[in-house]
Amino acid sequence: MQITAAVLRAADAPYTIESLDLADPGPGEVLVRIAGAGMCHTDLLGRVPGDLVAKPVVLGHEGSGVVEAVGPGVTGIAEGDHVVMSFDACGACANCRAGVPGACPQMTALNMLAAPLDGRPRATDAAGEAVHTRWFGQSSFATHALGTARNVVPVTRDVPVEKLGPLGCGVQTGAASVLISLGVGAGDGIAVFGAGAVGLSAVMAARVAGATVIVAVDLHESRLDLARELGATHTLNGADADIAGQIRAISGGEGVQYALDTTAVPEVVSTAVASLRTTGVCGLVGVGASEYTLDANLLLMGRTVKGIIEGDAVPQTFIPKMIELWRQGRFPFDRLVTSYPLDQIDQAEADAQSGKVVKPVLIP
Repeated sequence: MQITAAVLRAADAPYTIESLDLADPGPGEVLVRIAGAGMCHTDLLGRVPGDLVAKPVVLGHEGSGVVEAVGPGVTGIAEGDHVVMSFDACGACANCRAGVPGACPQMTALNMLAAPLDGRPRATDAAGEAVHTRWFGQSSFATHALGTARNVVPVTRDVPVEKLGPLGCGVQTGAASVLISLGVGAGDGIAVFGAGAVGLSAVMAARVAGATVIVAVDLHESRLDLARELGATHTLNGADADIAGQIRAISGGEGVQYALDTTAVPEVVSTAVASLRTTGVCGLVGVGASEYTLDANLLLMGRTVKGIIEGDAVPQTFIPKMIELWRQGRFPFDRLVTSYPLDQIDQAEADAQSGKVVKPVLIP
C-alpha cells in the first residue's frame, strides 16, 4: 500500500516527506494507521554518524493509532482496535518470560538497527529502493506502520488515541522506572535529574507513589516550573553549585533513597549518586554516554547504581495502567505534549533539542 512517511536519508540531512510502498502485514505483523507519533530523544540516534541506524530510514517509536489489518497468526488484536505501539522483544527468552522484556538479549537487533532481521525490505521508495522501517518494531513517523503482535498494545477506545503514543516509550520509561524498577513508595524521597518527558513522567509517578520528597533538577526554568505543577516538592537549577549537597539538605541531611538520571551526562550521574543516602539506589535511563566515573567510597557505603531499560515494564499491562491514572486526573502526561503536523518534523526536532517543547507529537 502507498503511505506517506518522513524519511531520514543521512545523519546530517533534513527529513524528507516521501511516498513509500509498504508491504502487507506478514505472519505475526499488525498494520496500524498512525494517529500520532511522539518524538523521543532516542530518535536522535539516527543523527549519530556511523552505521548503527541503517539509512534511509523511517524513525519514530512512540506511535498510536488504529489497526487496519493483521497478518497470519495474530491473535488478541483485531481490525479497528485502538493501539499504542511500544518496543519490540523476542517474547521467548528468559528475561521476556520473567516479565522484563526491556532486557531481552535481542533488544538492539529488534529495535535499534532499523533493518529487517530477515533481510526482506518492508518498504520501498519511488525509485524502488529499500527504506528501513523496523525502528523499534514500528517506524511510526508515517501515516501507517507495521508492528508485531508483541509490541502493539490494544487500549480502550474512549480516550483520544492521537495523544497516547508517548506512553509507548518515554513516558513509560519515566513512570515505570519509579513505580516498577526502583519501587518508590509512600514517604520515600527521590531526585530526578533532567526534566524532559522521561524525567517529568518520573515526577508524576513519584507523586502517584506517595513520595514525600520529589526533587527535580534541570537547566531550563520553564521545565522546573512545570515540574512543580506536576508534583515536584523542590526544584533545583542544575547550573547551581553543590546540587548533591542541596539535595541532602532538602532530605534532612542523609540524602534521598532514590535518584533517577535521564541525562546520560557523566558529571550529572556522579552528582545523582552523591545525592543518595547510604543504601540508596540510582537508576540510569539516559542514552548516549560511553562511560561513567564514580566515587568508589560512595558505592562501598551501600549505594547501588542500576541500569534501567523501558522502566522494566511490560507494556501490555503498564500502558493501560497509565491510561487509567490519566483518566483519574492523577497522571496528566498530555501536559507534556505539543503537536506538529508530520511535515513540520524538522521544526519539532529543533524545538525539542532547544528545550522549547518537552514532547513533540507528530500528527500524520
